[in-house]
Amino acid sequence: MSKFEAPTNRAFLFIKPNAATPAMEKLVETTLAARGIKILKKGVIDGPTIDAKRLIDQHYYAIASKATLLKPSELPVPEDKFEAFFGIKFKDAIAQGTAVNALDACKKLDCTPDELRAEWRAVCKTGDMIKFGGGFYCGKIRGLQIFNPFFMAMRAVYTSATAKLIYFDVEFDSNQLSWAAFRGEVLGPTDPVKAPSGSLRRLALERWEDLGLPFAPDTTENAVHASASPFEGLAERMNWLEAEPKSDAFGAALIEAGVPLSTIRSWANDPRVALGGGAEGSRVDAFGE
Repeated sequence: MSKFEAPTNRAFLFIKPNAATPAMEKLVETTLAARGIKILKKGVIDGPTIDAKRLIDQHYYAIASKATLLKPSELPVPEDKFEAFFGIKFKDAIAQGTAVNALDACKKLDCTPDELRAEWRAVCKTGDMIKFGGGFYCGKIRGLQIFNPFFMAMRAVYTSATAKLIYFDVEFDSNQLSWAAFRGEVLGPTDPVKAPSGSLRRLALERWEDLGLPFAPDTTENAVHASASPFEGLAERMNWLEAEPKSDAFGAALIEAGVPLSTIRSWANDPRVALGGGAEGSRVDAFGE
């Protein structure tokens, strides 16, 4: 059978650190089994490993690239908008060291990720921030122009000394379960309140105390993550498990279709791509169902 006709899909699912309890792990296992989803591999990744390998930075690359992975000089900043908003040329802000990413901002301001996020929330209320694009923000905080200041607090949830996530490398029959059903019915939407009965996020909300969770899941901390498409599943397995593209049907199909490995790896970083009509969008989203 051609790889293009392979009936199985692979996805990467993990229980987020604030929900990584034995009871939640058991709930995920039983829910997946009830929907005919096979667990090929599961394991635990601790915070120091996530930090050292920058796994969460790669996972949230579109946001993290501006906050931790790249310096401002490497970012596609619309310089005219930057100057109009902050009253300084972007190149001068770089030269003076006032334009910084969130990682360097914490060092310059000698503040914690949570403290930086609090200051970010304050400038959001006063209007001292600008959005340059999807997942691309800059705020005026204590004389600095800081890119994506909110990410460091998000990152700290995964990288603290006591943090861990529980992951599941899963496979399901595409003839029995579509990606839309996997995301909408098995995982549930971002807001657990809106998730359907029996979905993981809804169950986590309904049973959070019995599951040993420290608080009721919400839109920001919704207990579980899962891949949104065949390509996202591949990209996430490449990141978290160091999987090779040929290791699942979709990756093998891309290779069979003539897509170079270097291109697949580049796409996994979720570059902006032309969508037609002058618009741009996410490469990962373009593969979504």
